[in-house]
Amino acid sequence: MTKTFECICDHQDFVILNKPAGVSFHSEDEAGFVVQAQAQLGYELFSVHRLDKVTSGLLILAKSSAAANTLSQCFNERRIEKFYLAISNRKPKKKQGWIKGDMGTARRGSYKLLHTHDNPAITQFISMGLREKERLFLIKPHTGKTHQIRVALKSLGSPIAGDMRYGAAEEAKCEERTYLHAYALRFSYEDEHYSFVFPPVGSERFESAEFKEALVRWQKPWELFS
Repeated sequence: MTKTFECICDHQDFVILNKPAGVSFHSEDEAGFVVQAQAQLGYELFSVHRLDKVTSGLLILAKSSAAANTLSQCFNERRIEKFYLAISNRKPKKKQGWIKGDMGTARRGSYKLLHTHDNPAITQFISMGLREKERLFLIKPHTGKTHQIRVALKSLGSPIAGDMRYGAAEEAKCEERTYLHAYALRFSYEDEHYSFVFPPVGSERFESAEFKEALVRWQKPWELFS
């Protein structure tokens, strides 16, 4: 079934949409996010980055191949800042800092963090406690590796709540979703500066009073990282 995606920004060269959790970026058994977005908006769209199926949040799609090339170059040169929210029901080994390491392949399409640093995934984070046995992470990835944030939090001993691939499967089955959300974007495009923040909605852990209170402190996430 085709969904209607919330449009956060409609620029002459790109759109920013909110991808729901559970929608594949690429078409699988059903039409993927890009195909559905094209049907919704009525024109061709070009991908410049992606989100995992389990991840919700902000996604940029270009309206032309030229815009896609420009935005892709911005991503490749790490000139587009991305910020994510995640919730875990496990206490982390450390409450803030950096997670760095190469990512190697593991079983069944998963990845693992290695001790080597030849081409490392680099992730920066801060965190705070919410309810009992619940910790909220604000994450800034400095690289764009597949499953990077999910692997990084697993390496801290705090797999994301609801993550069937990297968490405890029996616990994950009890969750509404994987609690990972692409929360904010900040970048420059043709000498104009843009910043977007879009909180997650509609799932129990993302609707708690403690979570909403935390977001009041994190309305400008780029100011929290040095």
